[in-house]
Amino acid sequence: MADSTRPPVVFVHGLWLHASSWQPWVDLFREQGYDASAPGWPGDGETVEETRANPDAVANVGVEAVTDHYAKLFTDLPAKPIVVGHSFGGLIVEKLLGEGVASAGVAIDAAPIKGVLPLPISALRVAFPVLRNPGNIDAAISLTKEQFTYGFGNGLTQEESDELFERWTIPSPGRPLFQAATANFNPHAQTKAEVDNEDRGPLLLTMGGLDHTVPEAITKSTYKQYRKSTALTEIHEFEDRGHSLTIDHGWREVADSVLDWLKQQGL
Repeated sequence: MADSTRPPVVFVHGLWLHASSWQPWVDLFREQGYDASAPGWPGDGETVEETRANPDAVANVGVEAVTDHYAKLFTDLPAKPIVVGHSFGGLIVEKLLGEGVASAGVAIDAAPIKGVLPLPISALRVAFPVLRNPGNIDAAISLTKEQFTYGFGNGLTQEESDELFERWTIPSPGRPLFQAATANFNPHAQTKAEVDNEDRGPLLLTMGGLDHTVPEAITKSTYKQYRKSTALTEIHEFEDRGHSLTIDHGWREVADSVLDWLKQQGL
């Protein structure tokens, strides 16, 4: 049963993973007394299969549309939620927290917000299948099994990476990747987060030391973006984990670290 004294928890997925990939986290957080949920992005089907069958429904969705989608969902909640996001979901978490519509945020291997400058070769390699074709900005793109292994499953056995690919992957809009790639040249970039907001709730940035998609240099640079704010920002690294850290065999270690951090914040 949910503890009414605790804020609700909302999980936000990133590109190429369906919202249902958060279900083990949702179940765990509910066991710990949180009212937890994992709504999808605009256009997502209720299941992996439905989303795969209708990729056009998620095409052309950008960062602002996703952020507004979750902010609107929050208005139906009894209190400002704790938001936990992975990859581009982590970027959305940072935006929602900076806008003051969330009580706390956990951004796991978060995509780079505006102002983050490092562009590691591995991250460019992950994004290249989308960015190489300008027409992909309006399209929904799926990863191949090999691309998923490099971007998500490089720290896993091939067998586990393939199983996760088959179980959770969906087509996702290319637009957010284009928006992130051009953010530092765009004064109105949708990937901008209110990093100077001193009235926001606490933020935890988590990174995987083996991550090809969001290498630790990106997360460390993100952390530095918050240096002018007196609001709490902390960073935690799982040295031997890749971008799959929220869905692979070691997900519980990551989830327990988030629960411990929330307890430290009195949430």
